[in-house]
Amino acid sequence: MKSMLRFALPMILGNLLQQCYNIADTLIVGRFLGRDALAAVGSSFTLMTFLTSILLGLCMGSGTFFSMRFGESDEKGLKEGICASFVLIGLLTVILNFLVFLFLDKIKIFLQVPDEVWGPMRSYLILIFCGIIATFLYNYFASLLRAVGNSLVPLLFLAVSAILNIALDLWFVIGLEWGTAGAAGATVAAQYVSGIGIALYCLIRLPFMRLKKSELRICSACMKEISGFSLLTCVQQSVMNLGILLVQGVVNSFGPVVMAAFAAAVKIDAFAYMPVQDFGNAFSTYIAQNYGAKKEARIRMGFRGAMASSAIFCIAISAAVFIFARPLMLLFVSDAETSIVAEGVRYLRIEGAFYCGIGCLFLLYGLYRALGRPGMSVVLTVFSLGTRVALAYTLSAIPAIGVVGIWWSVPIGWILADAIGLAYYAKKQKTLFLWATART
Repeated sequence: MKSMLRFALPMILGNLLQQCYNIADTLIVGRFLGRDALAAVGSSFTLMTFLTSILLGLCMGSGTFFSMRFGESDEKGLKEGICASFVLIGLLTVILNFLVFLFLDKIKIFLQVPDEVWGPMRSYLILIFCGIIATFLYNYFASLLRAVGNSLVPLLFLAVSAILNIALDLWFVIGLEWGTAGAAGATVAAQYVSGIGIALYCLIRLPFMRLKKSELRICSACMKEISGFSLLTCVQQSVMNLGILLVQGVVNSFGPVVMAAFAAAVKIDAFAYMPVQDFGNAFSTYIAQNYGAKKEARIRMGFRGAMASSAIFCIAISAAVFIFARPLMLLFVSDAETSIVAEGVRYLRIEGAFYCGIGCLFLLYGLYRALGRPGMSVVLTVFSLGTRVALAYTLSAIPAIGVVGIWWSVPIGWILADAIGLAYYAKKQKTLFLWATART
């Protein structure tokens, strides 16, 4: 646990800083541009989280492959994986970037965005979509560094980028009065600093990154294995965030007040459970390296310790969010917006009480991904988000329940997926390590 926590801490701090990108936008926009602009940036955040999750899933899948090769001390296989995965994910990034611009105006219909919100939201999206390539660069090279045991350098690049983003936000939005487009421009500029910077660091400081001309080739077997890890992890991540995006559509149907409350509350929510999400990713790297090194006992020990640590943290953070829900909402909106604050507090006190559910789920995602069974992570995601979406639409349509049904659908989905994931582990744990034995 000491090694795992030491490795996880920079990842946790790094992704908390990454959350600062949109939180800074939301806080500054909410305070200085008003309700409609806050709703626009909040809805954009949900969409961008979905798009980012596609790239993050691809990079996380490749990171699992890198961790296994590193654990096996297979430098040749690691180099082949770097070349194949960069080509695969880079190509998919370009295609994704083209598609989002092509279907930009369809987003209003899909997300049921009110007319008064669409103008500032469209301005924000046009610029924010320009940062998709930067998102790929950062997450790809960060996954590579973490796979070989370096979680500190990605944190440092994010720290510089986050500070730059906040400074540019204040300048563009308040100083230059560029509105929501200024908030997006600040975020994109900061993303390119971290993306290009970490890519150059890897090329300069990691010898195995400097591939010779003869090594610049695509190994079909390697591409197939990476595709299996990356695409399934991508499906798992994107399905998870697609469900959230579909829920955003239901939220938008309740109008700007609920949209603004959700926009602020979901940032607090994401910031609160982000540490256990990153701990799950660090746990996955730990499991994958030990799986590659065929240390089954260490995997079992790590799983038990990770579950206990995650539960302790989640109980503490649930209590904090419940107690400080109102002051946290007031960071984003003024106390004069009583209806927005009240709805945000209600969301946080319902969902925030069940962070143990999402903490356990993140560990299960990481476990099955690292053991070469990313398909099981997809199954858990489908159960979690499928339940959430179905209940959100069903319960919110009942007049006596309304928007509260959306808030309750979230923890119910988490708990169902946890039950399935733990039951599968209890039943299959004797056979989960046969792949490692077969490779031996």
